Amino acid sequence: MTVLESNPVVALRDAAKHFGPVKALNGVSLSVAPGECLGLVGHNGAGKSTLVNLINGTFAPSSGEVAFPLGQQGVRSVFQELSLCPNLTVAENLSISHPDLRGFGWRRPARAEIQASLDTVFPDHGIDTDAEVDRLTIAERQMVEIAIGFAPRGGTPRLVILDEPTSSLDEGIARQLLSHVRAFCAAGGAVIFISHMLGEIFAVASRIVVLKDGKVVADRPAAAFSRQGLVDAMGHVAAEGTQAAAAQTQIGEVVIRAEGLEARRGEVVGLSGLAGHGQAAALARLYLSQTSDWRAGRGARAVFVAGDRPRDGVLPLWSILRNMSISVLGRDANGGMVDKDAERRLAEDWRKRIGIRTDDLTNPILSLSGGNQQKVLFARALASDADIIVMDDPMRGVDVGTKQDVYAIIRAEAAKGRTFLWYSTETEEVCQCDRVFVFRNNEISAELTGAQITEEKILEASFEMMEAS
Repeated sequence: MTVLESNPVVALRDAAKHFGPVKALNGVSLSVAPGECLGLVGHNGAGKSTLVNLINGTFAPSSGEVAFPLGQQGVRSVFQELSLCPNLTVAENLSISHPDLRGFGWRRPARAEIQASLDTVFPDHGIDTDAEVDRLTIAERQMVEIAIGFAPRGGTPRLVILDEPTSSLDEGIARQLLSHVRAFCAAGGAVIFISHMLGEIFAVASRIVVLKDGKVVADRPAAAFSRQGLVDAMGHVAAEGTQAAAAQTQIGEVVIRAEGLEARRGEVVGLSGLAGHGQAAALARLYLSQTSDWRAGRGARAVFVAGDRPRDGVLPLWSILRNMSISVLGRDANGGMVDKDAERRLAEDWRKRIGIRTDDLTNPILSLSGGNQQKVLFARALASDADIIVMDDPMRGVDVGTKQDVYAIIRAEAAKGRTFLWYSTETEEVCQCDRVFVFRNNEISAELTGAQITEEKILEASFEMMEAS
């Protein structure tokens, strides 16, 4: 046994976590050594978040052991569902988890520490440490949470768990984080890196562990995996035959012309560019322009799929069933009363079509993993009669298998004449679109169609103003 193997930062031995009859984790054994970046992958509901919560102490194991041979101090978690206090400033959020920031004059060292961490991880970030968090974009909030995770906070970070850390970051900012992770591990730190973006896993992980149904199904050096081999190890979670067949779309008349762009019936239109350059704000204005004349008794022309689930998406006090069906309750009502049988049939149909992992649709929405909550938001939108689907970076935390299913469903719905407006921080997703508008400095710098839609042209337009086609 090597020195690293004999002195891990954390070691799990047959660790299990059960919630009643549900076995979220079922006998997991693994360890993470200093200097190691462990890539943790698996479909939504595979047990990744439960494993993180065992390590950070949120959950106690139902059986087995979670040990910290070097001590538990210095173990940090950066959550997929951001945990910042929105009414506090950036510096004040740091102070919550910093035991030394007490007494008179604590604000100045708090500002200095979070500023230094942001500068180290995200050079040229432009974030004001005195800004209240609810005034920041979701990308900036994610950057702040990551910077707090790597900040000294009165000690030295020994293990940093990053749960979908780039889900709201554009490609350039994500590269900065990946570079910092490599440097942190090279200096002796350890990282558990959870991501559905397999390219990022291969870019930083020295070892990859695959979880499926609460068990480790593969654990070997990253170099021993190919991309396809990793996908095969994860398996596919959607029911056989549920994936929508590809369909030929007939592009029709213009249905939206605003904000310097247009979208046609049956078209999938992408909004791209570096984060914070106006595309998300333009998308919001486009959505509001299509829904401001809504009146009771008439269905909305457009529906919205939020990427920022806690703020704009889920109704946290409601069930999975009601979160999914709220967009069609009026349509399916019987004499003004909710038709509960129709509601359940619709929810069961979408649960199977999009692979929502639950045995009981009456469970609270927050009982689902983040990725499965996102599937509910997709189902809510697509089950409606709206002709226009507005999607604000909707694939945050969604596994690779579900992404492919959702792409196929979007294509099938577009073939029926629905129009999609799709903002994404993932260039690979934007390349799925029929037409792409690239934003820079709150203006459209390029309009790309057909064969023009490539990663190279999108990046070129993101960094240098081009004449719109």
